[in-house]
Amino acid sequence: MIEHIQQCVTIKKWMEKAITFEAGRTKVEEILLEIKNNEDLHKIVLINEIKEPLGMLSVSKVNFYLSKDKNIKKKMKEEMIQKTLSCRLTDSFFDIAQENLPIPVIDDKGKVCGVFTVKSMLMAYKELSESLTHYTEITDVILNSAYEGIAVVDRDGIIQQMNRTYRNFLGLSPEEEVIGRSVEEVIENTRLHITVQSGVPEKGEIQIIQGQKMIVHRIPIWKDGEVTGAIGMLIFEGVSELYRILGNAGNMQSVPPFEDEERSRTKNQPNLYSFEQILGENGSLMDSKSKARKAAKTKATVMLSGESGTGKELFAQSIHQMSERKGEFVSINCAAIPEHLLEAELFGYEEGAFTGAKKGGHKGKFEAANYGTLFLDEISTMPLPMQAKLLRILEEREVVKIGSHVRVPLHVRVIAATNESLKDLVENKQFRKDLYYRLNVININITPLRERTEDIPLLFGHYVKKFCKENGISVKQIDQHAMECLMNYRWPGNIRELTNIAEQLVVLTEGSMIKESDLPDDIRNSVLPSSSTTEYSLKSKKMLQEKELIEEELEKHEGNKTKTADALGIHRTTLYKKLNEYNLLT
Repeated sequence: MIEHIQQCVTIKKWMEKAITFEAGRTKVEEILLEIKNNEDLHKIVLINEIKEPLGMLSVSKVNFYLSKDKNIKKKMKEEMIQKTLSCRLTDSFFDIAQENLPIPVIDDKGKVCGVFTVKSMLMAYKELSESLTHYTEITDVILNSAYEGIAVVDRDGIIQQMNRTYRNFLGLSPEEEVIGRSVEEVIENTRLHITVQSGVPEKGEIQIIQGQKMIVHRIPIWKDGEVTGAIGMLIFEGVSELYRILGNAGNMQSVPPFEDEERSRTKNQPNLYSFEQILGENGSLMDSKSKARKAAKTKATVMLSGESGTGKELFAQSIHQMSERKGEFVSINCAAIPEHLLEAELFGYEEGAFTGAKKGGHKGKFEAANYGTLFLDEISTMPLPMQAKLLRILEEREVVKIGSHVRVPLHVRVIAATNESLKDLVENKQFRKDLYYRLNVININITPLRERTEDIPLLFGHYVKKFCKENGISVKQIDQHAMECLMNYRWPGNIRELTNIAEQLVVLTEGSMIKESDLPDDIRNSVLPSSSTTEYSLKSKKMLQEKELIEEELEKHEGNKTKTADALGIHRTTLYKKLNEYNLLT
């Protein structure tokens, strides 16, 4: 990049061919003939007998001379020369930016070899401007394509750049501006401003952001012997990911030693998920994870909404893992238990409370989750009578077993999940309004897989490796056409369905390459637009209109991305995201 910009600013690249006349021998008629035949009068350079520049021809002075003396056979006068400075081939046009143009260009022997004109300057400025814009655009694309979160601050600790990954991790909306704000206001527990002050790099440090331990680099930017800024990088989304990678490299400790204490409180539940294991780079998913991390640090009730198979229980487990709760994570699917047994399962019962009651009674899910987390999956299926009892327990924070009069105090964090709209159920009187508001304190929506297709290659690759390892099979690859089919499929079963398909293909595919012909028929024959639901048709129409508008503005501004973004009223990085989405990047 530096070399190209240096070429952009050199006089040699932009000078024009000079028209030279030796001042002591040239007659006025020769000058007049050249003026008549050549519109580029600004290219005429007057030289001495050894081709050194004397200056540029002054046409106004030639005309003034002719108005007094009509004899064009005479040699030209010294007065016709406009004295100017000269510049060398290797000079930069910045060196002559304040000079009157045109000026002669000389070689290393001092002889005229060209002329630098106003046209030369305009062309040089134009290419330099386009080059800088181009490289800025390339930098934006690289930054926003990186899996690592990247932030750049100036010498005052003011944010100058922050890529999409970092913004998504922090849960910042695309419209929320961070450029120009103090890094301490935006990034929790940051030390980037300290790195600028000290000039000392900090690599592989642990930083807690939203309650999660991150591996970060902080690198000072030096220029001319002083620190002018710093770069911060999120290398791993959580220290466990780093240890997993190290573990893959050899027989190394797979659990970070500084997390032993945190793990010990869930030692009886070793298979609980953490946020690091919820894969995907989609902005909506990252926003949901960010909101869930913030919720984990509180005691607030959480409502997880999303289609079946999107990973609601994974989110619930991750919230529990990040919380300070020492008790167990207890899960119950409200739809899987018959209505007459649900109360006993939730609240427990005493011995002899009813026919068939176990000897010694039974501890309910609420009591089992005391000082921990209770996950109520498919809460929308809970019968109305049970909803009333659940509401009472949530408000009184105590439970009474069936057949008992003893009140057991509860210190339980409740996380509920639904794949239906509870708001619609409330309006149809199928769900209690008071319970809805009691549960819906922090609502986290989990995006369906069809709306985060960019994550499909990452997810599919992960599960293929996982199942190959579990089955003792060499890792299989997937060809481009098969992946295109997977990305075009609507995935009604979401990640649960993708997981099943990955395992099926690992087991049944012969050879090391998964091809299009290996895919199930409904995936192989699936083309996303053919789904033709009203929702998708409207979305497709909107996307087509948006694409046409962007193309129109690009053409209007001759491909200039900055001007196009300004005309559309969006940030340049947002424009690049759209260009990439619509395959308009060139």
